[in-house]
Amino acid sequence: MASKTTETAHGAAEAAHGGGSAMPQLDFSTFSNQIFWLVVTLVVIYLILSRVALPRIAAVLAERQGTITNDLAAAEDLKAKAVEAEKAYNKALADARAEAQRIAAETRAEIQAGLDEAIAKADAEIAEKTAESEKAIAEIKAGALESVAVVAKDTAAEIVTALGGKADADGVAAAVTEQMKG
Repeated sequence: MASKTTETAHGAAEAAHGGGSAMPQLDFSTFSNQIFWLVVTLVVIYLILSRVALPRIAAVLAERQGTITNDLAAAEDLKAKAVEAEKAYNKALADARAEAQRIAAETRAEIQAGLDEAIAKADAEIAEKTAESEKAIAEIKAGALESVAVVAKDTAAEIVTALGGKADADGVAAAVTEQMKG
């Protein structure tokens, strides 16, 4: 019985060391084949990556960069237009005030020659015209500020979207309002 146990132990040891290896990748007799297939596999992976995957990734990155550049250029254009609109608004405001002052001066010169009652009437007309001019100026200013706010909100939302974020309308509106306040 002892010899049977010894034979079984020797058979198991022989099978583990000699006959069939439990880990073929550690068998030195197959290293050349393994190295060959490793090199072939790495070359195939390299060719697939360099010819297919990497050019596609580079094209996507270039497209993203182009989109970002175009969006930034559009934002700069809109900003320049907003500055031009502000300049035009300031010029219109100055012209309207100059015109109001010119009208007031002419009216005063004409009325000065007339009676006191005509002077009172002319002062009322001047005040009315000045109020209308200020009202018109206030409407122009409000319209310009609303236009600037709309353009700023749209531009900010587009930039956030272009940069990969999700533009929250309330968040963009709050940020633009905050910036416009000062």
